[in-house]
Amino acid sequence: MSHIIEFAGPVLTGRTTERRGLWAEDGRLTFARPKQSPDRVLQGWVLPGLVDAHCHIGLGAGGAVPRDQAVAQAHADREAGTLLVRDAGSPLDTRWLQETLDAPLIIRAGRHIARTRRYLRGLAVEVEPENLVATVRQQARDGDGWVKLVGDWIDRGIGDLAPSFPAAVVKDAISAAHDEGARVTAHCFGEQSLDDVLDAGIDCVEHATGLLPRHVTRLVEQHVPIVPTLINIATFPDIAAQAKGKFPVYSDHMKALWERRAERIRDAFAAGVRIYAGTDAGSVISHGRIVDEITALHEAGLPAVDALDAACWASRQWLGVDGISEGASADVVLCASDPRENVATLRTLRHIVLRGHVFR
Repeated sequence: MSHIIEFAGPVLTGRTTERRGLWAEDGRLTFARPKQSPDRVLQGWVLPGLVDAHCHIGLGAGGAVPRDQAVAQAHADREAGTLLVRDAGSPLDTRWLQETLDAPLIIRAGRHIARTRRYLRGLAVEVEPENLVATVRQQARDGDGWVKLVGDWIDRGIGDLAPSFPAAVVKDAISAAHDEGARVTAHCFGEQSLDDVLDAGIDCVEHATGLLPRHVTRLVEQHVPIVPTLINIATFPDIAAQAKGKFPVYSDHMKALWERRAERIRDAFAAGVRIYAGTDAGSVISHGRIVDEITALHEAGLPAVDALDAACWASRQWLGVDGISEGASADVVLCASDPRENVATLRTLRHIVLRGHVFR
């Protein structure tokens, strides 16, 4: 006997498309009514499971966490409606989590790659420029089609943000990743690192707080999306305050980046830059906050439907994972009202269904 769920409500197959009549049969979605009566009928507005496009399952403040803590992180994300995660670097190999039935689907990027002693201790593979290309090749082979570079960080010698690696080496490294069939994203807080990674042919940019008009134009022309992680950027004032005494230039820089965060998001969106939602959950940000990030994008100036799209249909298409379509994995959430008009309804999801299993 098959296990069948009927979804009795509007089905949002896209940001502007909806239909009626959806079932899950043995963990797969279908628009064809099964011959067998449903085991459960779920009411609500149905949309694909949410996407956290910048998440670190398996990472804690000091590096890799124990497996049980990684499971708890994954479950916290699932309970917020995040059913698809693009890992943005983790020191814990989470391939074993991909084989479980109760964790979000994880698209892994392997470990962060950072300059020696130029990043948070214990999180990254730290290398000097001469070893960057080889390390990128290895991480490309170890991940699921993504590599994560730390494009900039504080340089204590100059007392401010600075690119992690020489521009020419970054270009060679990104080319090597592409040779391996992987896409590359980069952590970029400042302005100069954005120039370097765009020159090198980057595929995505994380944070992008240093966006200037010249960068916005290039992002559009090169079809490079950004993942702003606004709830993480909200920590910049505290970072600036802590650094004020020893690194005043860096402190002022970080504060200025924070002050213009919403303006830069609005400018990027208005120009046509693709924007995806990511929480940066891991070492500082707690897991299960995707709705906070969607809300932050909306408050920064994105219309409600676009803020939602950044963590839903468009994000799934970008990552190559089906949403609501015939035969797709039954990974959906149900809301009490239309989330395209009111993102707040995402905070009280009626139901969460992952691989055909009802978790709420």
